[in-house]
Amino acid sequence: MTPRTPPPHPLRTAAFYAVLVMAALALIGKLVQLQLVETAEYVRQAEENRLTRVNDPAPRGIIYDQNLVPLAINIPSYNVVIVPADLPSADTEAARREALFRRLAEALDMPLTVPGSLPQRPCTTGRGIIDLVEEFKNFRPFEPFKLKCDIPKDLALLLREELPDLPGVGIAVEPLRQYPTGELTAGLIGYMAPIPDPNESAYFKQLYDYYTGRGLLPGRDRVGVSGLEASMQDELSGLNGQRLIEEDVGGFELGVVRVETDTVVGLNLQLTIDVRLQAAAESAIQRRVQLANSYYPDLPGRQLHNGVAIVMNPNTGEILAMVSWPSFDNNRFARNIDVNYYEQLSSDQFYPLLNHAVNILYPPGSVFKVVTAVGATEEGVIDPEREITDKGLITIQDAFIPGVQGLKRDYVCWIYRSTRDGHGQVSLVRGIAESCNVYFYKIGGGYADENLDGLGLEGLGKWMEYFGFGVPTGVELPGELGGFIPTRKWKRLTWSESWSTGDTYNAVIGQGYVHVTPLQMLNAYNAVINGGTLYRPTLIDAFLDGEGQVLTDTLPEVLGQITISASTLEYVRQGLRQAVTDGTLAGTFSLYGEVERPVLDVPAELLVAGKTGTGEYCDAIAYPQGLCILGEFPTHSWTAVYAPYDNPEVSVIVFMYNGGEGSRNAAPVAGEILRDYFQLKEADALKNGPTPTPTP
Repeated sequence: MTPRTPPPHPLRTAAFYAVLVMAALALIGKLVQLQLVETAEYVRQAEENRLTRVNDPAPRGIIYDQNLVPLAINIPSYNVVIVPADLPSADTEAARREALFRRLAEALDMPLTVPGSLPQRPCTTGRGIIDLVEEFKNFRPFEPFKLKCDIPKDLALLLREELPDLPGVGIAVEPLRQYPTGELTAGLIGYMAPIPDPNESAYFKQLYDYYTGRGLLPGRDRVGVSGLEASMQDELSGLNGQRLIEEDVGGFELGVVRVETDTVVGLNLQLTIDVRLQAAAESAIQRRVQLANSYYPDLPGRQLHNGVAIVMNPNTGEILAMVSWPSFDNNRFARNIDVNYYEQLSSDQFYPLLNHAVNILYPPGSVFKVVTAVGATEEGVIDPEREITDKGLITIQDAFIPGVQGLKRDYVCWIYRSTRDGHGQVSLVRGIAESCNVYFYKIGGGYADENLDGLGLEGLGKWMEYFGFGVPTGVELPGELGGFIPTRKWKRLTWSESWSTGDTYNAVIGQGYVHVTPLQMLNAYNAVINGGTLYRPTLIDAFLDGEGQVLTDTLPEVLGQITISASTLEYVRQGLRQAVTDGTLAGTFSLYGEVERPVLDVPAELLVAGKTGTGEYCDAIAYPQGLCILGEFPTHSWTAVYAPYDNPEVSVIVFMYNGGEGSRNAAPVAGEILRDYFQLKEADALKNGPTPTPTP
């Protein structure tokens, strides 16, 4: 007989049932938590597994010239991307994974591995497919990275058909910026680059936060970093859209659940620039540089290296052409920054990446004398009809302290260097026409022997401010400099020296510490040309929609009205006109038979006025070459002209670095540009026919 098992101890039974009850309560509690308390959270997680938020890039606005010639456009770029987490497993699907890599290597002409290679930016050479996968799977396994960018469209379509057999691989289409006019307009249009890395600097962090705050996607979207691409970034970029889409387990889109934010297309820009005139101005500079340098092939110190030409409508502030030569090819930055090319440009001592019309300051020389002429006349320093004696030089006491006799110093007129003589008796008109330094020394700095107090430094500074110097003009280009108005306090704080009498004499003829941008100088001339209105220079004519319809038409913006009497303006203009007929510009233009042997075939009925300038300089380029010899400094060449004289419609300024006298190199370029402007105008009139007469 089998013995009976003794019954369990009551405590053990109680403990067993207690455990069962606790387990049941725990399960019930977990069910309550999952189904009642945390339902919304788990529904959200489930939705996230099924739904994906997509950031749709907004098409960037197109940039056109005034005749709707495209200067910056968008083209599709086909990129191969990989999501490391979606690739076949290296443990369970090694053969399939290897076959996928080999197919990509064959199609994209990429190595599988590059031994010893280091991480680089996406889409750059020097890394293999497996190298990139191993790199990105460690810190961004679920995000797509670009394996190869801008592949041919035919190859992209072929690979797209193979995507079902290439898990983890995708084809991403992104807009790519292209610049049809390249170097010709690169200084104006600029270029784009990826959103900066916020970890590199506080400034980059600020930019990163701004761009991402506007919905741009780091790693994909690019932003303007120079030219109009930068200054008009917000208008051109529009706003990215946000869509919530449903995907299957393979990551393929099944449909759109909802549109969270609509995509706002960037605005198109129509510029005031005429790209034909832009090309003509650049060609004129290039021809002059080639011609001038052919005379001094073995003398680097006499070579011309760069130049600026600006064409404007003096009555509106519209910029019709702006050339800064040499330039750069912004198409080489359209896909990725060409590092070697960028370093080459950055190390160039003549700064081709900068727009010399607005980003660099130069001594203006004699083109600046119109400011002194207007200021001295309006302040009553000189009667324009009064003649002042010019014997070729003036000797002054170059004192640093008022009332204390200083050292004697000669200040010569440019003509004295060749003739050992001066211009004789000079009035305001002839002083401008002949660019007589002694005349301007006396009316600007003063001359006791002829009872002239002079405009003085403070008076000159006041009129420089009136003409817009010392602050940026406000043109739509980044990094514009404001020019420089020297003061006594500035020299004391900067050089620990007092302002001298000679400093004033240099300043009134646009030398010494006076520095301006070419655009500022032309804008000052425009105020003389149009009767005293200082306009804000502009490159933007209108904002257009995708159909080419004008959304916003820009109007001339007045920066200020300079109070100049009509008589003063007339005297100054007569001087500018006489510079062409009998002065420093005589021989450059063919006008009413005034020149026996015309250099430029300008229409006979066209009257031109203008001024040359020769700006002495000693900079970081000239000094190491031993060119900064006292009394024989190298010089920049300047010329400002406008036409027609009796009804001005166009103004031009040309600056030639190391170009010598203004009449030597800048003046012929300015003349060619004027000729091309009126030839284009005539060609357009013939093409479009006469303007119809309005019906009463």
